[in-house]
Amino acid sequence: MSLKEIKTSAIGIMSGTSLDGLDLCYVNFHFKKNWRFEIIATEFIRYDGEMQTSLSNAHQLSAQHLEYLHEEFGAFTADCVNGFIRKKNLPKPDLVCSHGHTVFHDPANGITRQISDGQIIATKTEITCISDFRTEDVSLGGQGAPLVPIGDELLFADYQACLNLGGFSNISFQDKNERLAFDICPVNIVLNPLANVLGKEYDENGNIARGGSIDQHLLKSLNELQLYSASPRPSLAREWLEESFLPVIKKNNSSVQEKIATVTEHAAEQISLVINQKAGDGKVLVTGGGAKNSFLIERLKALSHAEIVIPETELIDFKEALIFALLGVLKFNDQTNVLRSVTGASRDSSSGKISLP
Repeated sequence: MSLKEIKTSAIGIMSGTSLDGLDLCYVNFHFKKNWRFEIIATEFIRYDGEMQTSLSNAHQLSAQHLEYLHEEFGAFTADCVNGFIRKKNLPKPDLVCSHGHTVFHDPANGITRQISDGQIIATKTEITCISDFRTEDVSLGGQGAPLVPIGDELLFADYQACLNLGGFSNISFQDKNERLAFDICPVNIVLNPLANVLGKEYDENGNIARGGSIDQHLLKSLNELQLYSASPRPSLAREWLEESFLPVIKKNNSSVQEKIATVTEHAAEQISLVINQKAGDGKVLVTGGGAKNSFLIERLKALSHAEIVIPETELIDFKEALIFALLGVLKFNDQTNVLRSVTGASRDSSSGKISLP
């Protein structure tokens, strides 16, 4: 179905691998030949200790208890949406678009599971909910990830590449007439727990890494992980992290500060290699929590040839939620929202489950 003109509002909701909370982004979209957006309001809602523990242990639950958590997290998400609308005095949007929280992601075996019951969200908010964006792509032989590149293509075409520094780093870029994308390496999903050992929530501004020494043996071991020579690059998830990356960290005898410095340098080296290959000296938009790690950004600028662009804080923090709002809008209008060129699926798809209130 071709589009003529669309004006619609949506709340995009993202729960990332860092397990800190929910990002909510209220957006007005307008399509007429191309897509434009206006972010109206945003909010970050931190998980309490109980919810954080439940989500971090979700992959160990029985099928029955995982279903309970699926419903519980859906109700929690709906309550967050209702509270967000009241607190910010917002008009009720046309759609709520929920990524959910990833529990399992094993596309090689046809498995992906994001919890947060879309029907409960729709019922409790009285707003149509779009959820479960990955399953269809995996069923088509894709990796079910990354999903953000369609938003990069439609909303941020002025940049040669878009880099996200979240739990994992990932990049999307235009190559001739195709959008391509892949995960690069772990970032905050490793750095944050290491900072926790030192009593810090995260390495603010990269100050711990800046003051630490790099363990060259550990750096070499990380850089030589098989993933970095794989072609095509697989999508990254907890399973790979626990099987391949964390054991290298754990068996190393360096101090925690040295490990933080080394993992930061490892991330800078792996990311800059990719930027130099895929973006050259073009503009690269950098978002995600790692964009606030000034030491990591300094290292990226030093090691890459590109113009590294750090946008306003709102876009740094809420770009993924913004794009999941777009994915929901695209699905609701029967438009492609997942690209085979980035996931490896047999075809593009309009993915997601529509739940009516």
